[in-house]
Amino acid sequence: MAEQIVLPENYMPSDDEEFMNEMQKAYFRQKLLEWKQSLLDESKETVASLQEATLNVPDLTDRATEESDRRLELRTRDRQRKLIGKIDAALRRIDEGTYGYCEVTGEPIGLRRLDARPIATLSIEAQEMHERDERVHRDD
Repeated sequence: MAEQIVLPENYMPSDDEEFMNEMQKAYFRQKLLEWKQSLLDESKETVASLQEATLNVPDLTDRATEESDRRLELRTRDRQRKLIGKIDAALRRIDEGTYGYCEVTGEPIGLRRLDARPIATLSIEAQEMHERDERVHRDD
């Protein structure tokens, strides 16, 4: 892996810089790693709380509510597990030098979009086209 770059405090990628320079890559790598760690920490808390929770609740209504809460929590964790996979894929793209470029057009995705959604793989235009195509096929 490349040498560790220390980002200046309050660094924000700028359109005035070369797109996906080493500073920008370091910024997005850090953002992705922090997001992943946050998800992993939440997951550990969920596992701990699920292990503590007992389904030995005598009242049927309370038991149903608790089971419903557990299912919701497990669905949330499953979505987060998939999100961690997307974060890992984004980190691989940084290592491969393809991060920040649209999978469809090969054009830069845009710093504001990446900052808002660091796992983005499509430019806004390609994403809109993808969503239009999905709607057309869904309506068939």
